[in-house]
Amino acid sequence: MNVLLWAVVVVAAYFLGTLNGAILISKWLMHDDVRDHGSGNAGLTNYFRTYGGFQSLLVILIDAAKCVLSCFIAFWLLPEYGIQAKMVAGGACILGHCFPATAGFKGGKGILCGAALAACTDWNVFFLILALFVLVTALTRYVSLASVVAAAAFAMGYLVFHNGDVLTCAVAIAVASFVIYRHRQNITRLIKGTESKLSFRKK
Repeated sequence: MNVLLWAVVVVAAYFLGTLNGAILISKWLMHDDVRDHGSGNAGLTNYFRTYGGFQSLLVILIDAAKCVLSCFIAFWLLPEYGIQAKMVAGGACILGHCFPATAGFKGGKGILCGAALAACTDWNVFFLILALFVLVTALTRYVSLASVVAAAAFAMGYLVFHNGDVLTCAVAIAVASFVIYRHRQNITRLIKGTESKLSFRKK
């Protein structure tokens, strides 16, 4: 194992993760900081609720692309490790997205990055979490609940489709657990019945 290459992959993926789409677009186009509004979270949902509009697509593009690029770098530098290298890089990217050193360690919750990671590693898992996310959102309009369900399905998907790959499954469980933990306040509000539902009208 080339420790230096693994270190390069992890560090590069982390700093790519710090390129938070909601923060960048709110500052570049809106001359504002999305974290000063709504839930204070630097993620797509809070961005959409705060600003709405076409710019939300740019947030999706940035947050998905940085994880895809992280996986590409991992596969390029460590091709012999395949999906394992991509999973580690994706996990580092999600960490950078949630705790960006370049933005006061106050970022998003990792859902878009997690979806991009699934798309880069296993389309079965990607379509599973996408279907569940869309279904739960459509039925409840709780994006947070859909995100938690999708995160749990993320871990289960890799356990089912990659049950012989210890590292891949371990990273999947760690990522899912981390994302669910990031939603702990949402979970509390869901239990209390005070969580906000998705609306297509800008505040």
